[in-house]
Amino acid sequence: MFIAQAFKYYHQFWRYLIGSLIIIVASVIGQLPFTFAILYKKGFGILGATEADLMQVLDSNLNLFLLLLSFVFAMGGIVLVTKFLHHQPFVKLTTSREKIDWKRIAFGFTLIALFTIISTYWDYSNNPEHYVLNFKPVSFAILCVIAILMVPIQTSVEEYVFRGYLMQGFGILAKNRWFPLLLTSVIFGGLHFFNPEVDKLGNIIMIYYIGTGLLLGIMTLMDEGMELALGFHAGNNLVGVLLVTADWTAFQTESILKDVSTPTAGFQVILPVIIIYPIFLLIMAKVYKWKNWKEKLIGTIELPENTEDSVLNEI
Repeated sequence: MFIAQAFKYYHQFWRYLIGSLIIIVASVIGQLPFTFAILYKKGFGILGATEADLMQVLDSNLNLFLLLLSFVFAMGGIVLVTKFLHHQPFVKLTTSREKIDWKRIAFGFTLIALFTIISTYWDYSNNPEHYVLNFKPVSFAILCVIAILMVPIQTSVEEYVFRGYLMQGFGILAKNRWFPLLLTSVIFGGLHFFNPEVDKLGNIIMIYYIGTGLLLGIMTLMDEGMELALGFHAGNNLVGVLLVTADWTAFQTESILKDVSTPTAGFQVILPVIIIYPIFLLIMAKVYKWKNWKEKLIGTIELPENTEDSVLNEI
C-alpha cells in the first residue's frame, strides 16, 4: 500500500518536519538567481513592488526559466531527504509498484492534454474576440525548450511534496487515509492563495485549487501510486504554458495565444471540480479497475508485515 510502505523506512514524524524544512530551504536557495537578476536590472528600488510588477522586469522566457529554477533545487532537496533522512528508495516515495509505471504517467498526461487542447480550441472558435495570436517562432521555440525541460520538474516537485512526502508523513501520523488526503489538498490549494489569479478572480478560485489537490490525491490513493497524478499535473501545466497566456496569470509566457478577455469568476471556476474532475476519475477507474473506494480513501492504515524492529523503535 502506498502510504503504509513508508513504515518500512525511518518514518518518525519529526523527520518529516525536518525534511520539509530542508526542501523549503533548497527552494529558497533556488529563488536567489531570480532575485539577483531583478536587483541587477532594477536595483533596490524594486523592493516592495507587486508580484505583477516583478513579472514585467525580465524577458518572459528568462523570467520563466529563473522561476522554475527553484524547483530544480527543491527536487534535489527531496532526493537528499528521501535517501539520507528516511533511507527510503525513491521509487517507494513514488509508487507501491516495484518500479515506476511510465505508461500510467503517459496516460495521465495525455488525458488532460487532450482535454485542454480541445476545450481551448472550442472556446477560441466560439469566442475569437477573447484571444489574440501571440505566436513568435523564435520566442516560442525557446519557450518550448524551457517548458519541456523544466515544467515537468516543477509539477513533479509539487506532486512529490504533497501526494508523496506529506501524504505518507500525515498518513503515518494519523494512521488513516482521509486525513492526509484532506490536509494535503488544503495545503496545496492554500499555497496558491498568493497567485495573481486570486487577486483577479477573488477567493472563489480557491475552490478550484483545493479541488485540484483533492483530485490528484484521490488519483494517488486509489491507484496506490503517484504516476497518474505526475502525468496529469505535468500535462495540465505544460500544455497551458505553451498554449495560452494572460497578463494576470502566474506564468506569463510566449505562448501561441494570449487571453485578452476580462476575467470573471463564476460557475466556470466550480465546473471543473464538480463535473469534469469526477469524469476524469471515472475514466481512470474504468481503465485501471479501481475498487474499494471507501477503504482506499477513508480507511485505516495497517502496519505492513516484515517491518524491522530497528525501524519501528528508532527515535
